[in-house]
Amino acid sequence: MTNYGVNNMPIKLKQLKSKLFGFSLIEMMVVVTILGILAMVAIPSSMSKIIREQITAAMPLADIAKAPIAAAWSISQVMLADNAEADLPSPDKVVSNFISALEIDNGAIHMTFGNKAHPQIKDKVLSLRPAVIEESKVVPVTWVCGHAKAPENMTVKGENRTNISSEFLPQLCR
Repeated sequence: MTNYGVNNMPIKLKQLKSKLFGFSLIEMMVVVTILGILAMVAIPSSMSKIIREQITAAMPLADIAKAPIAAAWSISQVMLADNAEADLPSPDKVVSNFISALEIDNGAIHMTFGNKAHPQIKDKVLSLRPAVIEESKVVPVTWVCGHAKAPENMTVKGENRTNISSEFLPQLCR
């Protein structure tokens, strides 16, 4: 015979129903803690990715300065001193969504980040320096980005003013 408790419900069924009712507070706290840890791990890595994408998106702006620098090298084996020698406007007039200035200094191209750039790289500089073989005008100019090493047997011209943290630089610029 079945024992009946309060509300005319069998006792075993009542005990089973109370066990299946839901999560305890401790179980919910464990889930929230795990989600918090996962979010803390994911946010910095996605921020670095966003910054690297902005740097990569800004790099084509330097192409307008690369052509005159390479041409001057192949014609006379000299590096252009500044924007005026490359027939470019003043540095603060060569801009894009992420670049607030593009400056040529003795062949090196220095891009200053600003405008819509991430705050971590705002007012930071990325340098692209020409690498050449001094004995040969025929060999094209190669561009060295940031802290990257020059190709073997090539000489890098210009100063590297890159002050962006290596973690944010694309692989090509490390």
